[in-house]
Amino acid sequence: MAVDLGAHLASVRDQLRVVPTPRRVRAARGGTPVLDSTGVLVVWEPRRVVAQYAVPESDMLVPLVPTVLPPPPVDLPPVLLPSHPFGWHLSPGQALAVRVDGETFDAAFRPDDPDLGGRVVVDWAPFDWTEEDQSVTGHPHDPFHRIDTVRSDRHVVVRVGDTVLADSRRPVALLETSLPLRWYLPREDVATEHLVPSDSRTVCAYKGWATYHSLPPELGGVADVAWSYDEPLRDASEVPGFLCFDDSKVTVES
Repeated sequence: MAVDLGAHLASVRDQLRVVPTPRRVRAARGGTPVLDSTGVLVVWEPRRVVAQYAVPESDMLVPLVPTVLPPPPVDLPPVLLPSHPFGWHLSPGQALAVRVDGETFDAAFRPDDPDLGGRVVVDWAPFDWTEEDQSVTGHPHDPFHRIDTVRSDRHVVVRVGDTVLADSRRPVALLETSLPLRWYLPREDVATEHLVPSDSRTVCAYKGWATYHSLPPELGGVADVAWSYDEPLRDASEVPGFLCFDDSKVTVES
């Protein structure tokens, strides 16, 4: 019987999952080194869809102090996103505080699982990270995550009600593991007069920083219906400045 790999990976989400990485990983806070390791595991704690790095405690360059955190809520969602607190741990282990230049962060966790060899999982958010000598942002790179951009001649039309927001026959399809197909459209094919800039910004470890656009009040005032990567990272280098529309907020036909 064939195995649906996507369904299989989702079926083990409640478990602690690990995979080694050959990358040299470093973290710092305000220029102060926090860790430097080539013995890294990529770790997904139970229910987490985004990984963290776990490093040997001997590769930590600042003190770790045992601490006690409140237990996670009993009504946790089935999937924990990066926005959910790092301190929600669903596997046995020891919470640790990280001390850097007089500041203390509840930013580390030592799982009891012997397969981690005593490694410490470190929260991404408080620190600046590099993989080898390259700065990275958002979260660790997932070795099972892939992005492809493919030029297409499909006819993509974006509407809200009777108003056409975009009409393109030269879109770029962006295919990202576990996420829906997204169409990125040249700005020349978008009726940008129907969009207003938003203050929202998000970061993707693979694509970079996204800026957003909303609909004006006369078209429903819908927030953040489109986004673009104006200075994209390598994985999105084919779509600099292209606009992508949220198909849960507007109609995207292709």
